[in-house]
Amino acid sequence: MSVRLTALTEPDTSLSSYRLAWLASDTDGIPVGSAFLRLYTRPEQNHLAALELHVHPAERRNRTGSRLLDAAIAAARQDGRRSVITQAEAGSPGDLFLSARGFRRVLTLTFTRLPLAGADMAALTEITDQPHPGYRLASWEGTVPDDLAETFVASRRAMDDMPMGGTDFGTVTWDLDRVRAAAAAVEKRGDLLTTVVALDESDGSIAGFTELVVPGDGRGEGQHYSTGVLPEHRGYGLARWMKAASIRQAHDRHPDLNGLRTDTADNNPYMRRINDALGYVPVHTAFEYQLDL
Repeated sequence: MSVRLTALTEPDTSLSSYRLAWLASDTDGIPVGSAFLRLYTRPEQNHLAALELHVHPAERRNRTGSRLLDAAIAAARQDGRRSVITQAEAGSPGDLFLSARGFRRVLTLTFTRLPLAGADMAALTEITDQPHPGYRLASWEGTVPDDLAETFVASRRAMDDMPMGGTDFGTVTWDLDRVRAAAAAVEKRGDLLTTVVALDESDGSIAGFTELVVPGDGRGEGQHYSTGVLPEHRGYGLARWMKAASIRQAHDRHPDLNGLRTDTADNNPYMRRINDALGYVPVHTAFEYQLDL
């Protein structure tokens, strides 16, 4: 079957990236696959592109995926990118396809889920109520309040040493514009962002944070985003404390929510132990792949 590729104008832009897109269609003009290539624009990541590629199951093995991939890789090279990253579930057609096309596995991610109906809320309450001398919890919904904005931006460096395996990801630099843009993006798509932080009582600064996004109607599945504790505040159990409080809030505020999902790198045993202790159950494994150009 003959497949035609069409380059599309993709309006998904942000302060830190933009996307290119291609649509594959058959001779009748019916879409059979697509590729999106996110090009990061900030100096610390302008070597990098992130790929998302999909082909209809009935159209696989006829080079549709290869043609979409070739177009995306050519665009990445033309733009001077050094690395292209993408992700595939273990054992999936995408996993086999990427391995065959020269991508290498650089990170293993375990995806886990906490069913809220069966969550041990008494245990979570005990964790949340346990005192942590010198610290207190606070939270907000949506964009960070003005009085905490500066310290929240400063706390984002807690993610700088996040285990990334061999991924050529660079270091993400956060400023207030980026923080506000991220919160606005969640709101724009109709979801709710809740952030729980641990405050250092000696000066009111944020020692650590955890973020959770739930659907705007409070139903379905919530998704944990970043959780981080600044190096100088590690070793006091703040991450587990904050995450337990976030789960409790979600349970109390969104009674129709089914569960919470998160993913953790296999080379991050600290966060994996926290998730295990809080009741998260493995769902599937995925691989981060990278192609060096």
